Amino acid sequence: MSIPSFVVGIAGGTGAGKTTVSRAVADTIGEAVTRIPLDNYYEDLSHLKYDERAEINYDHPSAFEWELLRDHLNALSMGQAIEMPQYDFEIHNRKDDTVRVEPTDVIVVEGILALYDDAILDMLDLRVYVMTDADVRILRRIDRDVIERGRDLEGVINQYLETVKPMHERFVDPTKKEADVIIPEGVNRMAVDLLTDKIEAELENDHPDDRELGSYEPLEDD
Repeated sequence: MSIPSFVVGIAGGTGAGKTTVSRAVADTIGEAVTRIPLDNYYEDLSHLKYDERAEINYDHPSAFEWELLRDHLNALSMGQAIEMPQYDFEIHNRKDDTVRVEPTDVIVVEGILALYDDAILDMLDLRVYVMTDADVRILRRIDRDVIERGRDLEGVINQYLETVKPMHERFVDPTKKEADVIIPEGVNRMAVDLLTDKIEAELENDHPDDRELGSYEPLEDD
């Protein structure tokens, strides 16, 4: 593998399509990609009761253990394996088990605040922001949290209005100014193709520093 690895950050609001983009990149490039979901780096709240954990604002930067993420990202980029924590959304806490992650040529850090932390930004070779209309994002959030995570609809809506939306406006949306590439209207084939082409070109060129700013127009799926 190449050392240091080529590190990509993919940010955007809840339900914007970040995970879909990062998975598409991984599927296209193959085993050379390691995905690091920011959600796995929520603080360990084992010292709190469930009801107390449920009241935490998980869309605020303080909800994440940034120091651990920095250490892990630095280790991976320099060719060292890590033990990545795993997060359980049903209990609002980390799982007991970790997952060993081996370094690869490309590392993708994906999450709402992937472009927030200055130290993380300095480690990124390519910064991507997925920008999707708020109405689409809330519908995706409801679908995910109610169906996949077993939460009640009223609770999901209240959480969105009380914390998700204001935190997006305060912390997440401003990070798009840090992006090298903005993908509008969520996931589209043209954007993913151009993004993966750029990553592959960077790898072939041994990680040059001449990153190009860009914005990709959407292409409707069949």
